[in-house]
Amino acid sequence: MARLRPVDLAREHGLSTQAVRNYEEAGILPPAGRSPSGYRVYTGVHAEALRAFVVLVPAHGHATATAIMQAVNRGADEEALRLIDESHVQLLDDRRTLAAVERALRDLSRSEPGAPPRPSGPERGAEPGPGGTSGVTFIGPLARRLGLRPATLRKWERAGIVRPERDRQTGYRVYAAADVRDARLAHQLRRGGYPLEQIAALVARIREAGGLEPLESTLSGWRERLTARGLAMLTAAAGLDAYLGARAAASA
Repeated sequence: MARLRPVDLAREHGLSTQAVRNYEEAGILPPAGRSPSGYRVYTGVHAEALRAFVVLVPAHGHATATAIMQAVNRGADEEALRLIDESHVQLLDDRRTLAAVERALRDLSRSEPGAPPRPSGPERGAEPGPGGTSGVTFIGPLARRLGLRPATLRKWERAGIVRPERDRQTGYRVYAAADVRDARLAHQLRRGGYPLEQIAALVARIREAGGLEPLESTLSGWRERLTARGLAMLTAAAGLDAYLGARAAASA
């Protein structure tokens, strides 16, 4: 089998020779042989290992790609496959989350013509009109409309999902149209099993974007990243298969 120097492996991927040595020390590459003078000697198997790692990173992330290669190089193929499976499950969960968010936002967009500014002096009688999209409301009516307990809305407030103002005279929570929108979105996503921290992050994006419509570009970018990751997983599978084949051929 042809002998390769660290620079031969490094040049193909635009890496430094020190990076190649670091990868070997980290277990990403199998141990190199040594020349009579003590220099590292690599083979085509090492080249395939490095190629596999390079394509595993965009598919699974640096930490998981490292763990996969370490497992393969110590003969723990089942562990490597488990890591790959877990990464695929995470991608599927992310796709489901995106789909749920898109559905929820579509539902809200159909019923929310836009959030008016918060009232400067909310009044007791300023309840929402038909459809619940105008004016302000209070915790009891909002909880009943959503089929929740007021304690749940207070919990969502502590999580940062809704941010009602307070009536200056009574201290009651006052929910403007944007708060109702956020509570409805949270209600839909909670029914889908999504944790409060994920919902709070999404609601924060909506606030930063200034509403639902500007968030569409964010969701489009999210979808593109998931697609790119799925395609990267196909490339990574081929790269890892090539490495496993080269390793098996070398040991035959």
